[in-house]
This record gives sequence, structure tokens and C-alpha cells, in this order.
Amino acid sequence: MRVAILGPTHPHRGGIAHYTTLLSRALARRHELHIVSFSRLYPGFLFPGTTQYDRSEEALLPPVPPEPLLDSVNPWTWLSAGARLRSLEADLLVVPWWHPFFGPSVGTAARRARLGPGKPARIFLCHNVAPHEATPINRALTSYGLGAADAFLVHARSEAARLQPIAKGRPVRVHPHPSYEVFSERSMGREEARAALGVRGRAILFFGYVRPYKGLADLLLALKLARRDAWDEVWIVGEFYEPRERYRELLEDPALKSRVRLVDRYVPNEEVSRYFAAADLVALPYSEATGSGIAQVAFGAGAPGVATRTGGLEDVVEDGVSGLLVEPRNPEALARAIERFFDEGLAPTLRAGVARARGRFT
Repeated sequence: MRVAILGPTHPHRGGIAHYTTLLSRALARRHELHIVSFSRLYPGFLFPGTTQYDRSEEALLPPVPPEPLLDSVNPWTWLSAGARLRSLEADLLVVPWWHPFFGPSVGTAARRARLGPGKPARIFLCHNVAPHEATPINRALTSYGLGAADAFLVHARSEAARLQPIAKGRPVRVHPHPSYEVFSERSMGREEARAALGVRGRAILFFGYVRPYKGLADLLLALKLARRDAWDEVWIVGEFYEPRERYRELLEDPALKSRVRLVDRYVPNEEVSRYFAAADLVALPYSEATGSGIAQVAFGAGAPGVATRTGGLEDVVEDGVSGLLVEPRNPEALARAIERFFDEGLAPTLRAGVARARGRFT
């Protein structure tokens, strides 16, 4: 087929861009592929990080050069991007969807793509049907954006249920979030990674952007509640997308301070694998989740996780098989799970379960 993607890829950074790039590689193995990407993703005042661009030395590059035509805040580009998509006469148009802010831009471009004789089937790949932090205008933006779809693909059964009232009879399919094995293809070994980072003892990893729904506060409370001899270090690795001051009291707590290793920055691609190789356990204490790229980076690295029973996480992590599951917003239960993991020496069993499970997440 002739396939078009309308979404972010390199040089933009982050999980959605990585996902779109890896999907484009997979599609290009069998189909003629075109990518219409963003010239501007977020206006500066809406972006909480340091930069929107990937400065990694080992960049993830798509198999064809993307055409950076879409500016999220310039309506003229919505029309021109749609005109370019229409001119491709593609059989299939894949549109990543992750936030209502992009409803006007991708919704307009996808509608314009259907005006010509080609009329591609428009599949919206929904990472998040609705945002983690809602605002009053989101419903209208979501309705307009997703109104341009002919069908939907989501990564969790809970997201399919959330989408049904919006889909209004249009097809909705569920496929688990794929594993990101690409980050661990040239990973250093465990001992080398631990030596390079200075990891000592039983190490827990919290990785990725720090945002309220990620549950970092619950993890820190759980580590306070856990027996002091049950774990040795927690590594918090990722850029804070909220004020770090919110966590100051916990980070400075005498029970935790000497055992917290904080890496407050966006980690380039070439460094990702060492943190997962060095960790004994990856913590995913989300208060809510649609799907988790971090869980699949961990699976790609062969690392087990302790996760909450929320959204797509419980579709991926099998309790006692490839990880441990606890209820969300329950630091006490999370503390007991961490103790159990180390007390019972579950790492070999769960790592074997992760290795068996990866075949489901291609």
C-alpha cells in the first residue's frame, strides 16, 4: 500500500516521536511510506521542558525524510499539510493522537486529506484518548480532532471503553503498546552499567518525565514505609515537568535523602539503556495510565517492574509473572511489593517472564 503518517518524528524528542519513528520503520518494510511532520510542535509557553528537540548522538531516524509542514498554531499550515496529504493519494493515513491541543491542526489536515479522489482510510492511533490533566476546553478539541478519523487503534482496553462514546460506531481496535527494544540493542552489561553510574546495592528506577499522574510522590512515600533494610537506592531519572519544590519535603526526608539519586534532565537515547541495565526493579507507580512507553522500554531491556493496576499497565505486566501489580495511590501496598521483590529474590523469575512476554509486544 501507499501509507502516509501525520505526526511528529525526529528531530522532535520524546515518546510520541520515538513511537512514530519506530512505527514508520515497521511500515516501510512492506509499504511505500510518506511522513508529514511538524515544523512546530508546541508553542514555547506550553512546553515545560528545556527543549523540544532531540540532541541525542544516536538519534532515532525515520526511514524516509519527513516533510515538516504542520505548525500546531498556524491554521494556514493545517490546510497546506492536508493538501499535501491529499496529493499523495495514499491508501492509508495514520495519525498519532495524544492531546486535545492538536485537535484543530491534525483534525483539519486529516479532513483535507479526504477531499480528493484518493480518500485514504484515516486511522487515529490514540496514545491517550483524553489528557492526564484535563481542562474544560478539552472535550470540544477532542471531539473535533477525533471526528476526522475513520477508525481507531488504542493500546489498552480501558482506553477502548473511554473511546466508545466518541467513536459513535466507528471501529476501535486494541493492540498492546509495543516494546522499545531499540534502546537496548547495544546495551552494556549489568555490572558495567552499575559501575558506570555508581549504583550500589538493590536499586529501584523511576524513569521519564515527572508529572503528577506518574506517582513519584507515592513511590517516595512507599520507600519511607518499606523496611530500611529492604532496598538501597532509588534512581529518579528524567526531566521535571512540574515544580521540583513539590517533592522537596520527601526528597529531603532523612529516611530517603542519602539513598535518592536524582538525574533531573532529559536522557539522550544513547544513555537510556544503562539505567535499565543497572536497575533491579523499575517502578511504575502511576495514579492513572493509558499505556506506558517506560514499561515497554523496561521490557525491551528485560527489566521487571512494579506497577499499578491502572489503564494499560495491567494489560502488560502480569502479576507474579513479568512483574508485580498493586492498587494505584496506595503507598503501603507498593512498599510491601518492593519488600517482597527483594526478600523473595524474584528478579530471575520475573526477568524470565519478561523475556517470554516480549513476543506479544512487537
